[in-house]
Amino acid sequence: MRHRNSALAATAGLALTVGLGLGAVPASADDGHTPAAPEKATVQGYTGESQKANDEFFKAVVKDALKKQAAKPGIQEVTVTYDASGAPKFKDQIANSTSVWNSAVKNVQLKEGSGGSFDYREGDDPRGSYASTDGHGNGYIFLDYAQNEEYDSNRVVAHETGHVLGLPDTYDGPCEQLMSGGGPGPSCTNDKPNADESAQVEQLWANGVAGVAFDKVAFGK
Repeated sequence: MRHRNSALAATAGLALTVGLGLGAVPASADDGHTPAAPEKATVQGYTGESQKANDEFFKAVVKDALKKQAAKPGIQEVTVTYDASGAPKFKDQIANSTSVWNSAVKNVQLKEGSGGSFDYREGDDPRGSYASTDGHGNGYIFLDYAQNEEYDSNRVVAHETGHVLGLPDTYDGPCEQLMSGGGPGPSCTNDKPNADESAQVEQLWANGVAGVAFDKVAFGK
């Protein structure tokens, strides 16, 4: 989705995995034509994610956070834990993303630990990097090797983590917008949210997710 979408969109609780396909398939050899050279495969997860799936991921994280915060009524700051053991090659980038977001917002903080609300994984996938959830509180961020070589890896990880915090993609935005992702091209290395993006996250996680996030996202109202 190339235009800005509200992170508060109500969506069905389906099992979702984000990503798009490859380039064109060569013509068949028996169709009377010389097979065309296949187009170069492009890594699209960074510029072609599903907003519906990202909304579902955020809802799952909020639900898990609500359960963990139930014993602390009235809490103003939510801590979302994650497991980074499944993405050892991106240890530094994940730590950087955590530092970036924890410095940019106060109502929600990220922390590595066991029993996390989500986890990071790594590998090769033609869809690129993406956020995925099964709709039952289990979610992960997949980091694709090729994409993280083509684009600035710190930006990729911080961008995907932004979905965990509720931000939509804004691919047509400038480099200063972290959620514009791969839209500005591989030369963009900004790995920090701008003031508007930080403010949006603060609003979503205000009052221990008891406000907007609780009413309109966590339960699809």
